[in-house]
Amino acid sequence: MPAELLSDLALRPAPREIKISTNGQHHEERRHKHSRSSYSDASPLTSRNNSLIFRPAKRPMPSPDKTIAVINASGRQAASFIRVATAVGYHVRAQLRNLEGVVATEVSTNPNVTVLRGELYTKERPAEKVSVDVTKNGPISGIGVNHALISELFRGAQLAFINTTFYGDEQSIGVALADAAKKAGIQHYIYSSMPDHNAYCKDWPSLPLWASKHKVEDYVKKIELPATFVYTGIYNNNFTSLPYPLFCTEMQPDGSWIWQAPFHPDAKLPWLDAEHDVGPAILQIFKDGPRKWGGGKRIALAYEMLTPKEACRVFSRGVRRPVRYVRGPIEVKVKIPEGYRCQLEALEELYALGKDDAEKQPPYFGDRALDESCPRVSLELWEGPRGLEEYAREVFPLEEQANGLTWMLEEGDRGGGVSNGAANGNGNGYTNGHVHSGSGAYHQHNGGGLSPSHEHPESEDDGEVDDDDDDGLVMRGLKRDDEEWLA
Repeated sequence: MPAELLSDLALRPAPREIKISTNGQHHEERRHKHSRSSYSDASPLTSRNNSLIFRPAKRPMPSPDKTIAVINASGRQAASFIRVATAVGYHVRAQLRNLEGVVATEVSTNPNVTVLRGELYTKERPAEKVSVDVTKNGPISGIGVNHALISELFRGAQLAFINTTFYGDEQSIGVALADAAKKAGIQHYIYSSMPDHNAYCKDWPSLPLWASKHKVEDYVKKIELPATFVYTGIYNNNFTSLPYPLFCTEMQPDGSWIWQAPFHPDAKLPWLDAEHDVGPAILQIFKDGPRKWGGGKRIALAYEMLTPKEACRVFSRGVRRPVRYVRGPIEVKVKIPEGYRCQLEALEELYALGKDDAEKQPPYFGDRALDESCPRVSLELWEGPRGLEEYAREVFPLEEQANGLTWMLEEGDRGGGVSNGAANGNGNGYTNGHVHSGSGAYHQHNGGGLSPSHEHPESEDDGEVDDDDDDGLVMRGLKRDDEEWLA
């Protein structure tokens, strides 16, 4: 299917407030306790670190004359990069699956972006039902690669930032993208990868949703593209009080939260605010160029190394309520695809290896040297990160509010919403209609690959690939509307 090109569109002003939908009616944003917000006043995307507001105007600079190819442009990593790259004058050729959602609208109306709308994969009715774990069983029957769109993506581009996801056969798409970039003469190819732990130690299990990326990384090295590989830490944005596995902060009757996960409570983990910090860091890698970062160098991108207990203390300071960590199994309270269930089971197995000794827990990035490089290397790329406490204080309440939750509102402003999770016995404090489950892909804030960024759009019922099967668990809210949470 040929890509649909969209360009020269006027930039639509960002809305000045988030509206809350209750029983199908929209209301002005209600007052909440977290008034100091990165999304307040000028724009819902404006940060207090915005240099256009808080720094004096600089002398005019010539615009960069290079074009950057980007896929899955509505994902957190890609959207963050597009914002900063186009702000300084780069042109972007951006692949989008569709134009639905706030972020897709932001990208498609950016005058420095040419949008190629379409899927990176092709699909036919599968001949038979097969396992969704393509790392063990090969490609899904009936799923191919949209070579026409991929070739068009790199037309006239000199640089590329590529973050493959679960839509289609990720490994085949990753190989096709690398081949097309090589043919187009891309000068610097940045690939968002993740480790295969089994490749570092045969006693460690592979996380199946990360193994596909690692195989693509190996292929990029094999064909000798001038490439850099970026490994992202756990997203601050993963946390939610909705009942999603692994990063659910479950609200208690007293208003406190419990985060339960299999990580050792005293073992350091890497953290990253994807929306705020991926873009500036990737831009600096491009500015430094392949002479510094080429040759297959790997960069662990994370700005804080926090144990789960430390993360809870930091988060607690931000939201001004107790947050307690419990080491325990991953609780699955909603329907998830079988492929993601395999990922969670492998995760539990991997982080059970250290048992009670935090020093024996496998490093998050597989290579201990990469873990130890955080946050030093990241801070060399970008010195203005948004930490977990700042995220919890300024952004988390708004993301929760946009998804129908009411815990952050003043007592008199909660209206008919569930108050502090006490009503209906659900412990989460969310209004009706904001959590949707069904067959197909599971979507969450994606955290360095721990979330299911590589699940394949296959129905669990009959093996047939269909557009409706992409609607597993989807964050439904006005912040991103119906936008799927890509990596």
